[in-house]
Amino acid sequence: MNRNKLINWGIFIVLSFIWGSSFILMKVSKDGLSAVQIAAVRIFSAGIIFVPFAVFHLSKIPRNKLFIIILSGVFGNLLPAFLFAEAISKNMDSALAGILNSLTPLCVVVIGISFFKLKVNSRQVLGIVIGFLGLSLLSLSKGGIKFDNLGYAGLILIATIFYGLNVNLVSRYLNNENPFYIATVSLAFMTIPTAIILYKSNILSIPIAEPVVLHAFITSVILGVMGSAIATALFYVLVKRAGGIFASLVTYGIPFIALFWGFVYAEKISLIQIACLAIILVGVYLANRKIKEQG
Repeated sequence: MNRNKLINWGIFIVLSFIWGSSFILMKVSKDGLSAVQIAAVRIFSAGIIFVPFAVFHLSKIPRNKLFIIILSGVFGNLLPAFLFAEAISKNMDSALAGILNSLTPLCVVVIGISFFKLKVNSRQVLGIVIGFLGLSLLSLSKGGIKFDNLGYAGLILIATIFYGLNVNLVSRYLNNENPFYIATVSLAFMTIPTAIILYKSNILSIPIAEPVVLHAFITSVILGVMGSAIATALFYVLVKRAGGIFASLVTYGIPFIALFWGFVYAEKISLIQIACLAIILVGVYLANRKIKEQG
């Protein structure tokens, strides 16, 4: 494996770990904050740490690209954060959430072909489908899907559509821009709507001294810094280096992180689960292999 591929896979693994742990952080946060507050604190925290960088990066971005970058912040971070927080706050079944979240690569392809003239070959599509089947089988092997609060599944489905749209926007219109500039500026602009939402949600009057609320607040901040700020910068780097399809396959890496935490806490891991992970890896390999041949 050459150096570029090694770096790409390294970013892929780090992103999988960060986003794979995000679900846990959201579940912890819902004990002390509302869904709206969790999402707003998350994105505001991500944006506020990038404001000092964005002040300098803004002048280096072409004016005709600024609107696209702001849209990237809306579709790639702002709206999905609120949709996921609302779904998780209703105790939506994690297996169903994982399967729906893994529809992101398919959304990237469908939206890309339909609106962005994305060229996709059969090997890439086959890899995406195989990976999705592997993830679905893995979810079923861990106890099946519970259809409690099924109506909130649509929120995650909409979030994956927004992710697919964002990946295509970045790949199509921002591929020549510095990915760190895109991340800092897009998230810095998101502090404006989230600050308004936080004020409207009476965030200043929450009993922050209570341990549960304080813990939820700190967890949401960590979620913003790690799960949104750092992860977004890394994701845009990966899109630029390896393409939107491979970057979106990070959602297939999340089950590996779930099983990793299961291993840490001495949970039983079956041969069927290991086989499903192998199927997912085959899918990611096939989808990525052709991209590399083209590049």
